[in-house]
Amino acid sequence: MTATDRSIELINTAAQAAADKLAHDIIAYDVSDVLSITDAFLLASAPNDRQVKSIVDEIEERLSKELGVKPVRREGDREARWVLLDYVDIVVHVQHSEERVFYALERLWKDCPELELPAEAKATRGKAAEHAKLRDAEEADRPGGEW
Repeated sequence: MTATDRSIELINTAAQAAADKLAHDIIAYDVSDVLSITDAFLLASAPNDRQVKSIVDEIEERLSKELGVKPVRREGDREARWVLLDYVDIVVHVQHSEERVFYALERLWKDCPELELPAEAKATRGKAAEHAKLRDAEEADRPGGEW
């Protein structure tokens, strides 16, 4: 079994929305062969809680406006460290960069086929590492930034 056309349409719309809000490392997996509850997972991350929330809001708004769907479940809102949007056909995970590294969902799903995403979404790969490097360099340049 493979992800349905509808799932792929949802994934692409959600991935584009995440990319438009500057999400990092957007990737999607076809999990239909290993999970019966959904067809695909979309993973994205951001370096701060406010941006996680912004990405989640944009995905929700875009899927509602363009495709007429609302999530059946939304979890993790309060802390905005890891928000899960369950659309039945797809599940979207938007994580704070630290949670993304810690939980490493890619490791869990690496054996599943990766889904093709819009160019803007694919261009976000490696952004989290780039951002962390810049942040570390800025902290080292600050007076008292080193021990």
